[in-house]
Amino acid sequence: MSDRHEHSHPHEHTHPHGHGPRHGVRHRLAHLLTPHSHETADKVDSALESSARGMRALWVSLAVLGVTALAQALVVAVSGSVALLGDTVHNTADALTAVPLGIAFVLGRRAATRRFTYGYGRAEDLAGLVIVLTIAASAAFAGWTAIDRLLDPRPVQHVPAVAVAALVGFAGNEWVARYRIRVGRAIGSAALVADGLHARTDGFTSLAVLLGAGGSALGWQLADPIVGLAITAAIALVLRDAAREVFRRVMDAVDPDLVDRAEQALTEVPGVRAVGELRLRWIGHRLRAEVAVVVDGTVTVREAHRIAVDAEHALLHAVPRLTAALVHADPEPVPGEADPHLPLAHHAVA
Repeated sequence: MSDRHEHSHPHEHTHPHGHGPRHGVRHRLAHLLTPHSHETADKVDSALESSARGMRALWVSLAVLGVTALAQALVVAVSGSVALLGDTVHNTADALTAVPLGIAFVLGRRAATRRFTYGYGRAEDLAGLVIVLTIAASAAFAGWTAIDRLLDPRPVQHVPAVAVAALVGFAGNEWVARYRIRVGRAIGSAALVADGLHARTDGFTSLAVLLGAGGSALGWQLADPIVGLAITAAIALVLRDAAREVFRRVMDAVDPDLVDRAEQALTEVPGVRAVGELRLRWIGHRLRAEVAVVVDGTVTVREAHRIAVDAEHALLHAVPRLTAALVHADPEPVPGEADPHLPLAHHAVA
């Protein structure tokens, strides 16, 4: 005997659930025969508002970093500073990454279809690949320019303007960092917070250009290309971290702590004898779970369904960002019978 139950909704419930034994047969039967949802109009509006705020943060960041990069580019044209050029290229790349991410956000809001049954959340993974390639291209360009200037040193013109442009780069990145972090925390977007921290790192990179400007002012021509190489190294470190995160997301990696939290929540559900296979995966910014739980083999289908519903609700409340769960209820095997859904070392409920 087995029971599969799934529903998808935001798990930030503000009302009590009542799928326990105190509810009558009529409620259970209605729940069994018809899909149900706790997503009210207010929650839909809240989700749309959060998405709109995230999109607005992306476009405002694009505008601010775009203006910053343009101002720096003008100074690069008259000064010839490769350190500032590297910083300008990096800021431009950061600004442009908002475009594929914004497109992915729009696609991710589309409803699932019979062809794309999981929806379009994976568009964010594709956007991540584009972002990684953009960062790699900016690192290659900045490094090539710095090496060329090392082999053919030339004095930097208009050093004060280079210093001012570096400060502009720092100010633009720091403002964007504060804005992204504030909005990201307000709407619960870890990705937007990470982007904000990334922008803050870029701001400190802009300050490094000041060192090159100071060295050039003292007559050390190699200061500018050396700082350019240092900026290239900083971009490479960002590239490494970004590539690692995108690779993990493409490979359906999740934080093991989330798995532990899910298992702990399931073991506390009345009627769950053991937890079998448990899988979590990211689809865009949303988590999806699939799990097999073991129940008493003598219970009715309706009772097994109730346990599955309780297990699902426990998961939705315990795991952050989890919005969908598929719970499969298996009967506890009789002595000598092997259960294919249980791993060799399953987690028994005390």
